[in-house]
Amino acid sequence: MPSHQDHANLIWQIADLLRGPYRPPRYERVMLPMTVLRRFDCVLSPTKAKVLAEAARRKGGKLGNEALDKVRGERRQLGGSGPTL
Repeated sequence: MPSHQDHANLIWQIADLLRGPYRPPRYERVMLPMTVLRRFDCVLSPTKAKVLAEAARRKGGKLGNEALDKVRGERRQLGGSGPTL
């Protein structure tokens, strides 16, 4: 039966693999922006499909993004791409 230390070592090995080439002084350059982007993705996900559908419907029209935001009365979807984090 694996001991507590074996489980801890496994977790640290996985963390080292996920961390990749980034060392502790550089974590803040990557982890904080990725955390913020993920949070934006989660907050905007309920309206993403509607916003993308509306943007596709209005593509090439006379209204710009700011006018579209006012008409919809919703938060603007950042990026406009299909994939999520």
